[in-house]
Amino acid sequence: MTRSQWQERWPTSPLAWLPAYRVVPTRFPAVNLFDRVASPEDFEALYALEAMTNDRLRTEVGELDLVPRDERRFGPGWGPIMAAFTHLNPLGSRFSDGTYGVFYCAASRATAIAETRYHSALFLAATQEPPLRQQMRLYTVLAEGDVVDLRGGVRGASDVSGATKPATKPATESASGARTAAVRNVSDTDTSFDAPAVLSPTDYTAGQALGRAARSAGAPGIVYPSVRDASGECLAAFRTTLLRDCHHAAYLEYNWNGHEIDVVFELNQVG
Repeated sequence: MTRSQWQERWPTSPLAWLPAYRVVPTRFPAVNLFDRVASPEDFEALYALEAMTNDRLRTEVGELDLVPRDERRFGPGWGPIMAAFTHLNPLGSRFSDGTYGVFYCAASRATAIAETRYHSALFLAATQEPPLRQQMRLYTVLAEGDVVDLRGGVRGASDVSGATKPATKPATESASGARTAAVRNVSDTDTSFDAPAVLSPTDYTAGQALGRAARSAGAPGIVYPSVRDASGECLAAFRTTLLRDCHHAAYLEYNWNGHEIDVVFELNQVG
């Protein structure tokens, strides 16, 4: 399927976030093997030499076969990008069922922090962690290209011609006030999506179906309204071709008080 064909299936827009922002835990290295080599040939030679006996290197690189050869990138600024596609979250995420990687970033620092603050708190609560400070790393990255665009507002499903159809069931208000809608089954050839379900605060079923379909159709990514920051926007990138120049910008600490992340600190070197 050509690029123009996927653009006909869903709303699309050119994106230019120069920069965008991404936050990850500091347990992931700031510089890895993808940054330290200049070409695929250098990478393959070094990896073949060391990977058989170097567990750390294998962990650092992840599953390289998840990235098509023509989308693999090497050199400074590529390590954090490649890592997002070679290290899978088996639990999945909003636009992935866990079988492929996604590079998530946001249009602003505030939105990147709001998104990761929410997900970090969920994890810390689920594991019943005592009060602690979680070290995080803020990156800037350049994100530019055509993407599927869900920023048109909550609406009914859209068909290939762009005409809107009502959702399969009316949206309803939950006890918490969150707006929900029935989740439709979206196959890899379906051209429609249920926007309220795709942007559900807690149920990723519809988002994962749309992500799988868009990625299979060749879309490089999806831009969408942040679910954790009312004024923010996020990008789910499926391909390295949408990204470049990802570099460390700041160290952050999320203060977990045993119940919530109540404060976010930025760490600065003073001497």
